[in-house]
Amino acid sequence: MSWTEAVDSSAVSRGTVGDYVEAMGPSWIAGAIAAGPATIASLVTAGGAFGYSLLWVVVLSAGAGALAQYLSMRLGLLTERGIVAVVEDHLGETWAWLLVGDAVLAAGVAQLVIMNTLATVSATVTGIDARIWGVAWALILAAGLAGGGYRFLELAAKVLVLLVIVAFVASLFVVPIDAGAAVTGLIPSVPSGSALVAAGILGGAVHITLITMHSYTMRARGWTREDYDLATVDVGASMLVAFGIYSLAIFLVTASVLTSGDLTTVGAAEALGPLVGDSARWLFLLGLWGAAVSTLGGNTIVPPFLLADKLGWGTTIEDSRYRGLLVAVALLSAPGAFIGGNVLGQLVLVLALGTVGTPFVIALVLYLLNSDAVPESNSLAANVGGLALIAVSGGLAGNFVVEQIGGGVGPLSGFVLAFAVALGLAMAGLGGKFLREERLA
Repeated sequence: MSWTEAVDSSAVSRGTVGDYVEAMGPSWIAGAIAAGPATIASLVTAGGAFGYSLLWVVVLSAGAGALAQYLSMRLGLLTERGIVAVVEDHLGETWAWLLVGDAVLAAGVAQLVIMNTLATVSATVTGIDARIWGVAWALILAAGLAGGGYRFLELAAKVLVLLVIVAFVASLFVVPIDAGAAVTGLIPSVPSGSALVAAGILGGAVHITLITMHSYTMRARGWTREDYDLATVDVGASMLVAFGIYSLAIFLVTASVLTSGDLTTVGAAEALGPLVGDSARWLFLLGLWGAAVSTLGGNTIVPPFLLADKLGWGTTIEDSRYRGLLVAVALLSAPGAFIGGNVLGQLVLVLALGTVGTPFVIALVLYLLNSDAVPESNSLAANVGGLALIAVSGGLAGNFVVEQIGGGVGPLSGFVLAFAVALGLAMAGLGGKFLREERLA
């Protein structure tokens, strides 16, 4: 089995660091998606275009990502069910389909752009047409995930991503970091033209696909309420620590080295030049390739998880219907290689679009955690943190929408606006429903 290989979770009772490390897993799958090419693109673009001014968003993203995964983890463990089934039982079928539609749309758009990134980088490295690579990668993805043989490729991809992370972290000791400017960047501000990038940075860590998939990956590991401590450590180690270091290293190095806002993959590679010289381009491209492979596999399983749960099917490859969904989503990613264009800009846009759909799913999770769906009430701190998460993600998403329609409403900006309005109305309806229930209680 590839993404969700079972392990003995009795390590919680023993409690040693080594036991925790051995048993951890589900949140690291979310972390692998979060640390993908879209996040790399957002961080590089932010540092290159706006210097240190968005450092506060980078720091916030790690904490917000950990909090979002914690709330999702809590709902998954306390209900021991997938999020779609829980929503349907306690809110109804309409709300469940709205959640599925929101997540599948965000994951589907991301799938196409990530495939474009993977095919483009593969073409750059090999000289073979990107469209051929798109078809080839779709077939590899379908066969690997459906047959459980994707693990080796995933491991190789993560090794390449790790090399790039190490290179960026090492570069922190080589490039001249402007400490004064960095401190100033911790003061919240959204410079003109930066709303898209700011939403993209936060969207890399707090994304609807990461939140919705968490209950399913924990179920695949066999985790229950007894694994609460382990699951909490899993979230903290992957999202707060590992993802936080990853994001800070890439952003600080890029902000110190690059000065161009119109970035390409070749230009972005210059950030590693002070450390690895002429090898910077190839190292960055291979890291971007590895991030795309790792993220593509994780992103592919999200729509099948949600659709299978909604339709009452199994969510493992032992169920042929679920396996068929995996194959379909993998093959439907091939057209992404025909998009063309600057992949860094597209990746940032995809994360920003995902940010628009994220406040709604956080609101759903908070609603359920304060309902009879769970056996114990949510704490005041968790509720305050969740509301703050909605406010921050909603604010950045709102700035992104305003920036999109600032030059007039076209096809893309019109879609973003309609998407935002629909989910905003859904959130308002959910809030009103909760307040009515509280008055009657």
